[in-house]
Amino acid sequence: MEILFLLMNIGILGLGLIGGSLGLDLRSHGYYVLGVSRRESTCQRAIALGCVDQASVDMNLLAVAEVVFICTPMSLIIPTFRHLIAHLPSTTVVTDVGSVKAPIVKEIAPIWENFIGGHPMAGTAESGIEAAVPNLFVNRPYVLTPVATTPNAAIAVVEQIVQQLGATIYHCLPEDHDRAVSWISHLPVMISTSLITACMSETDPNVLQLAQKLASSGFRDTSRVGGGNPELGVLMAQYNRSCLLRSLQQYRHNLDELINLIDQENWVALEEKLQLNQQARREFQLGVGN
Repeated sequence: MEILFLLMNIGILGLGLIGGSLGLDLRSHGYYVLGVSRRESTCQRAIALGCVDQASVDMNLLAVAEVVFICTPMSLIIPTFRHLIAHLPSTTVVTDVGSVKAPIVKEIAPIWENFIGGHPMAGTAESGIEAAVPNLFVNRPYVLTPVATTPNAAIAVVEQIVQQLGATIYHCLPEDHDRAVSWISHLPVMISTSLITACMSETDPNVLQLAQKLASSGFRDTSRVGGGNPELGVLMAQYNRSCLLRSLQQYRHNLDELINLIDQENWVALEEKLQLNQQARREFQLGVGN
């Protein structure tokens, strides 16, 4: 059975940071990797970097793949899938790496039986094939969101591949995934970007310049995700709108509570809240990769 997996052809559609890094790791485990990108220059670069064995702008290259990972931007996953299936036999297992799952699974699962939603929670601040790195997924969460109709054999195939990446697998419903990431991934992006906007609202240019010079690790840590890829932030909001709005509204409520405590100079209650949050944060730090 192990030899069967090692001889498997795996397709990657979308050769950016995730797709390129995935290819590097899969090739290191003996898989034959076929890559597809919209640009011929990206295809050639992916081959030169060792991310894929073959690459093309033609999706027909993936016709011989037993498994295909769709690694395009989120807005392109569904339209890309619709073009892709014209080139695949029905036995091909298809998965994606989108950071929102419910709308993707709802659209694709009824059309393609051997589809399983996926979300590797790994990345860097860089993008594109040049940013691809080996071992990107080691000790990182990799969420799989099978539904009742997903064949066990398809789940097992994707699990085998993800385990070889060194990732930690979690299974959940697509809707539960989206609610969870709205708190720990999408909400922080919006909070972080609002922090940067608030700082830039300082009207005294001398004070603003001083703040910029004094900014250290605390500001870097809390502003990092807000200074990331703007397109990704918009896609998070667009595709996970209802969950993100719920999280933002709760955050606004908690922020109002803090404002009131400080305005009323209620230092005892403020300290109690900070102590509770100090304890609660430990539960999130227990997750893999933290």
